Amino acid sequence: MSGDLDHVVEAIRQESGHLDVIVANAGSIERMNFGDVTEEHFDRTFDLNARGTLFTVQKALPILRTGGSIVLLGSITAFKGDPGAGAYSAAKASVRSYARTWAAEFGDRGLRVNVLSPGPIDTLIIDGQTEYFGQDPVALRAHMSTLVPMGRLGLPEEIANGALFLASDESSFMTGAELCIDGGMAQV
Repeated sequence: MSGDLDHVVEAIRQESGHLDVIVANAGSIERMNFGDVTEEHFDRTFDLNARGTLFTVQKALPILRTGGSIVLLGSITAFKGDPGAGAYSAAKASVRSYARTWAAEFGDRGLRVNVLSPGPIDTLIIDGQTEYFGQDPVALRAHMSTLVPMGRLGLPEEIANGALFLASDESSFMTGAELCIDGGMAQV
């Protein structure tokens, strides 16, 4: 992974010389009840969700322009109890912690670091959870929709709009913050 990141950063450096925004979007959930968690499951979950985020930002930071924005993708599971998602929730809590720490650490460069935390979004990641819940994808989507005060799953475009906001000058006085786009699921 590190070599791939080096290659990408070098290609950006050669093409444009800098980045304006870093969006670190690493995520995958493999649900497992507490008693079934293995070291391999834990390592896989943290490698992708926490480690991948840290090293992506670390590698890209040298070419991020002064005043740039870092957007990290978290999850509402970082602060909302979610059975079967213990390792994932902890990894996403790490991402939230990164934003607080890095906002303080990179502030002298005028960099903003914020977290975008989605609720249930209608993507293929839901299909990967059907076995755990014992429901087919259509039934699982219908069930998840009942847990959201807005009565539906979010759309990928809604998450993209949140990322655009955090990346833009429209959020110029935000850092260390978390924007939850969850249809109210973890809010009410």
